[in-house]
Amino acid sequence: MTRYALAVDIGGTKMEAALVDEHGVLVDRSRSRQATGRAATAASLDAAVVAIVEHALGALPVDAELVGAGVGSAGPVDRIAGSITPVNMPLARGYGLVDAVRAAASAILGRTLPTRLGHDGGALALAESWLGATQGAGASLSIVVSTGVGGGFVVNGAYIPGATGNAGHLGQVRREGGLTLEEIASGPASAAWAQQQGWGGATGEDLARDAAAGDRLARAAIERSARAVGEALADAATLVDLDVVAIGGGFSRVSPDYIDLVQEALTASAVHEYSRRTRVVRSGLADEGPLIGAAALVLR
Repeated sequence: MTRYALAVDIGGTKMEAALVDEHGVLVDRSRSRQATGRAATAASLDAAVVAIVEHALGALPVDAELVGAGVGSAGPVDRIAGSITPVNMPLARGYGLVDAVRAAASAILGRTLPTRLGHDGGALALAESWLGATQGAGASLSIVVSTGVGGGFVVNGAYIPGATGNAGHLGQVRREGGLTLEEIASGPASAAWAQQQGWGGATGEDLARDAAAGDRLARAAIERSARAVGEALADAATLVDLDVVAIGGGFSRVSPDYIDLVQEALTASAVHEYSRRTRVVRSGLADEGPLIGAAALVLR
């Protein structure tokens, strides 16, 4: 009998759920999403969780063994309390995410589903190590550059959650001018910086379009983001002695050479030869990585 997990991924823009089998394959027609955003509240998140969990479990095969729910969330997270304190959803801080997922699933299944919470960056790191771009690496970091910036470490095949489950929260390290990496390099932050310089667009998608058309300010915002990410990764590589860093997330696709720009910045700013040798690659799992990683919290 094939084992399945209910996978839930929650970020600053959206939440998603799907069923994932023991081979890391998403079940057809089980995936759906709901919006989150800075205005999200506990009540709106409750309704969204119910909607995506109901949709996912509606696709559960008749003979399936559903072993649990894995939840990856923007952090910080509290694995013991099952709650989250998301930087990008200030009105939802302290939200009991595990209880919400468990209650939504139990209402359908008629039983309590074991549920495990992890930081979304850590979930992605698990997925990339299992099936993606960092397979076989001795030490790897996987990060998301999107509405927020986060990451997670895998060393010798083992996910390293840290004392509270928040290891790899790269977006909250301080960079130039006392700003965090997320406040410099994320999609919204990059668009806001470009607007301050006189650019007329509004979103990361606008930056991608305008940079491709030759807009100098849009291109400068992209290069600024990549440079900040690369410099932060140089610090991480120096601390942890990384083989490889995999980068995913919507803003990491803002230009075809974004990964190359990050690699150049890492190599230029790393102090030692061992950290300069760290490779930067694109995520091997595209936009399925966070859900596969959430499932891996249970399946792996």
